[in-house]
Amino acid sequence: MTTPVLTKRRRPRRLLTTLLVLVVVVLGASATIEHSQAMAGRAAHPMPGELVDVGGHGLHVVRAGEGGPTVVLEAGSGEVASGWEAVAAALADDTTVIRYDRAGTAWSEPAGTPRTADAIVAELHTALEKTGAPKPYILVGHSLGGLYAREFARQHPDDVAGLVLVDARPEDDARRTADLVPGGAGTAALPTWIPTILKATGVLRLGQSVLLDGLVPAGQRREFLDVTASPTYFATQREEADLIGPTEEALRGQDLGALPVRIIARGLPQDYAAAGIDDATGQQLERIWQDGQRRMLTLSTDSRLVVAERSGHLVPAEQPDIIVDQVRELLGKETTMRENSATAARRR
Repeated sequence: MTTPVLTKRRRPRRLLTTLLVLVVVVLGASATIEHSQAMAGRAAHPMPGELVDVGGHGLHVVRAGEGGPTVVLEAGSGEVASGWEAVAAALADDTTVIRYDRAGTAWSEPAGTPRTADAIVAELHTALEKTGAPKPYILVGHSLGGLYAREFARQHPDDVAGLVLVDARPEDDARRTADLVPGGAGTAALPTWIPTILKATGVLRLGQSVLLDGLVPAGQRREFLDVTASPTYFATQREEADLIGPTEEALRGQDLGALPVRIIARGLPQDYAAAGIDDATGQQLERIWQDGQRRMLTLSTDSRLVVAERSGHLVPAEQPDIIVDQVRELLGKETTMRENSATAARRR
């Protein structure tokens, strides 16, 4: 009489076991397909630059143009060298242009050291020295990359001829917005394992029109999925964000003297609703960000604000011409200064 009872009890367990096995099989198959697609896509996007050894790992560096000063393009959080393609192509007719992937992203190899600004600046400085990029440097930093560019200028002031900060993250932004979004928002609030699994199982590829909307321009999504989002990409992106605090503290009150600084602020607000933020909070966040852009005018006695009227945060993709114009202005200032110095030397 007990046999039917035991059978009834075992059925839910067997059903659950069967479902788990099916899930594992489906995920395994999906992961295999995603891996194959990514490998094929990676082969279709050959590495455009070279790997430069910066101390146990290689940084992917793309160099174009000739002469100096060298324009160095520093990408934002989660962004890579390819995002600067339009800017680099335009400026390569004027001078040497360097763009690169930070360690652990896209074509660059992962590093064995924490992703602090000190480490990132040191690796970039080494790469520039090894490639023989003509000094001085005009640093162009987008978003989080603006903090790295400013830290580079702080550590190597004699090597820097100017800064162009492209909708750059102000050093006080996290502190001023902490009460509005205490747990973060959007992708910033996600544990690293979530996007990692979405990428590994192909879900990110299948849902790219929704999941990558506002994060990666439509024309760059294939390359993002095949190359940019390397196995260490999401963890590296999160670690960079988590370790930027000490650099923000070090940059508070930064005084760059008369160093030419051009600040490009976005003209179109972020889509905060897509990140799960209500309109009122989004408006406050935008006001704080825009105020932060204008506060950076105090960095130098030769600073100027330009608004990218047709662009949101992704200015390098949406309005690259405004970046090119500002860099060319600084190149002209540097050329004039050199000519004046040469004239003064001859007179002596």
